[in-house]
Amino acid sequence: MAVTQVVRSEWTKIRSVASTVWTLSLAVVVTIALGMLISALSKNEFDSMSRRDRLSFDPTFISFAGMSLGQLAMIVFGVLVVSNEYSTGMIRTSLAAVPQRASFLLSKIAVATGLALLVSLATSFAAFFLGQAMLGSHRAQIGDPGVLRAVIGGGLYMTLIAVFSMGVATMLRSPMLSLGILMPFFFLISNILGNVSATKKVGRYLPDQAGSKIMQVVTPLDDDTPYGPWGGLGIMALWVLAALLGGLLLLKKRDA
Repeated sequence: MAVTQVVRSEWTKIRSVASTVWTLSLAVVVTIALGMLISALSKNEFDSMSRRDRLSFDPTFISFAGMSLGQLAMIVFGVLVVSNEYSTGMIRTSLAAVPQRASFLLSKIAVATGLALLVSLATSFAAFFLGQAMLGSHRAQIGDPGVLRAVIGGGLYMTLIAVFSMGVATMLRSPMLSLGILMPFFFLISNILGNVSATKKVGRYLPDQAGSKIMQVVTPLDDDTPYGPWGGLGIMALWVLAALLGGLLLLKKRDA
């Protein structure tokens, strides 16, 4: 089967499954709404902040506060894109139609990544502009140093979260098992490792902790992270690559 036909088939699968459409919609709404709320609260609290907190005040990063929950929906999207076929048994039909398993998986990942990137970039720009509107006089401008990089980086971050989830789901095949591992990993384990002094140096190399660096414009005063915004995104990309390679290897080795 030609690559274009495989890509077209994967696009049809994704857009015909209501759950994937709803999860992307939820990612947009949650990220923007929560970002606006946190930005409005930050504006009201700015005058009561300490001098130290004001020096570390990052209006751009604050407008992305909703991504902490928005990435939850992106994780679900990434898992569903891959594991839906396993849960329904359609994976056998798909692999019979496309025996080249690498082509099958890469086409699926490419289509889903393109969709996730489009939605994520639109969400990131909307979250920024609406968040800055809530911040009033404390707002940042898109032309300020580092701001455009952070806004584009926010879209890349959410996309990589989805792709990482696709790789993990390919390895585990089960949607429940995949979500059962990814949710605690990003929302519990990562936060614990990143905030406990004994494990902080390890936590900063986890995908979400490293990748979120791309959205920072103002570096916190006590930040001793040994990499910059693009370095952090690069670390996250390596995690994503490892997950995809692991998924591809297992897909080639085992039965459907």
